Amino acid sequence: MMGDLGDNLRGFINNRWLVFVAAMWIQSCAGIGYLFGSISPVIKTSLNYNQRQIARLGVAKDLGDSVGFLAGSLCEVLPLWGALLVGAFQNFVGYGWVWLVVTGRSPLLPLWAMCILIFIGTNGETYFNTAALVSCVQNFPKSRGPVVGILKGFAGLGGAILTQIYAMIHSPDHANLIFMVAVGPAMVIIALMFIVRPVGGHRQVRASDGFSFTFIYSVCLLLAAYLMGVMLVEDLVDLSHKVVTVFTTILLGLLLVPIIIPLSQNFFSDPQVPLEEALLPEPQKLEARRSQQEIQEVIFSEVEEEKPMDVDLLPALERRKRIAHLQAKLFQAAADGAVRVKRRRGPRRGEDFTLMQALIKADLWLIFFSLLLGSGSGLTVIDNLGQMSQSLGYDNTHIFVSMISIWNFLGRIGGGYFSEIIARDHAFPRPVAMGVAQLIMAVGHIFLAMGWPGAMYIGTLLIGLGYGAHWAIVPATASELFGLKKFGALYNFLTLANPAGSLIFSGAMASSIYDYEAAKQAGTHHPGQNSWATFSSWLMLNEPPKCTGSICFFLTSMIMSGLCIIAFFLSMILVYRTKMVYANLYGKTPA
Repeated sequence: MMGDLGDNLRGFINNRWLVFVAAMWIQSCAGIGYLFGSISPVIKTSLNYNQRQIARLGVAKDLGDSVGFLAGSLCEVLPLWGALLVGAFQNFVGYGWVWLVVTGRSPLLPLWAMCILIFIGTNGETYFNTAALVSCVQNFPKSRGPVVGILKGFAGLGGAILTQIYAMIHSPDHANLIFMVAVGPAMVIIALMFIVRPVGGHRQVRASDGFSFTFIYSVCLLLAAYLMGVMLVEDLVDLSHKVVTVFTTILLGLLLVPIIIPLSQNFFSDPQVPLEEALLPEPQKLEARRSQQEIQEVIFSEVEEEKPMDVDLLPALERRKRIAHLQAKLFQAAADGAVRVKRRRGPRRGEDFTLMQALIKADLWLIFFSLLLGSGSGLTVIDNLGQMSQSLGYDNTHIFVSMISIWNFLGRIGGGYFSEIIARDHAFPRPVAMGVAQLIMAVGHIFLAMGWPGAMYIGTLLIGLGYGAHWAIVPATASELFGLKKFGALYNFLTLANPAGSLIFSGAMASSIYDYEAAKQAGTHHPGQNSWATFSSWLMLNEPPKCTGSICFFLTSMIMSGLCIIAFFLSMILVYRTKMVYANLYGKTPA
């Protein structure tokens, strides 16, 4: 009996579903950046900052949230628990010091030092993200889409979860939210850091895994619906502290529900002989396949050189027969050694790349720029959602912020699910799903541009879904094309597309167009006046001019729609280039 219990405990500790659930809980703490809007008012009031100084802290937060080179590198040289500990330490020191300054327990620091502290604190998220994704993608090599989508979804919901927990422990001193941001995630990470690791999950495949994913998806949908309902009720009704406590207790209970899967597998079900899910083909088969591919590459190039000029002028059926005959002759020549096969240097698509090897590949840059245009346009809407809704006459902007957070979460869940169907069930390139998400976003931007009645709700829905889908599809695609060995570094390079897109489209373009239209409405812009003079006149105003009407973001939204269409075509180029890779990965012949 004791022996069985010990075996069950060992199986539970090494169960890949336990690792997945622990990674979901860690990702729930990785939404620190989403709380900046809640902690910035107390920083502004306590330190007597103006809005421009707060904006600089916001830039430091965005950079800390996206610059993950160090996290990716440390995940390659340290055990994952070590990387998680570094992230928890950064989170604790960065936001802990900010809390000490805000509450007067530490001397005041210059603005640049506060920016560094915000950067360090938020940068801890990149360690949580990287460790969770690296471990779970290795444990679920043939279910990367659902796994990445669910994990990134929980990261998107992290801000809402932490906000709800703070509402339960609410105190009159709002600086305590900063203390919770500093201490709470660090405690969770330290408690779970030894669980989140690769456990040979490809050898733990069970027939019940499909049901387990369905159960997790159901919990995610229930969690999203519950949070949406709680946000609406708390926003519209003045609730007592006891009711808020009940709401938060139910939320924590929903977060604990997924632990049922590893518990049931190890303690409440009959032992099953697990199947094995190959991480890579066996060496002999890999070499045989590689040799066959090399021969085919040579054959195709030789056919192009050897075929007579008049072959291309023949009818299609006759041309195919002639080329097939020539290929057969060259295959025989290759088998007899008459055709010399040259081996290509470096890894092929689907094998393990280093970051430097991947940087010289067109596929990586297609992913990067497609992500920059698609995700960057979505982040522009998220950053300007308050002004967008105000310009269209909505007084309560919080409802749209809450809505786009939920749709973002559902987009990540749905993007992972549908991209997995495309890749695993049909062996078609996963970036197809990214192209679909970009078309959805293009339509959403058009709704926002037109400003029709109710368009804000539809536009928020479409852009939230499309933006979220990017962050489920891109990491899974990168791991399939460039391997798992250096996945942390590759993933953190691709995340740089987010702040780059925000800086170009939101920081430069959207704000300039908005200010131009606001100045026209205020009568401060005159034909022939240069932009610097106009900008200088705006700075002299005590209150920056406000723009009203759909014209404020019409041009911005139409440009964003066009950029999403360009991103769609980049995704389709990537689809064309990688059809054979996905056919080899998932064992089917591409159409």
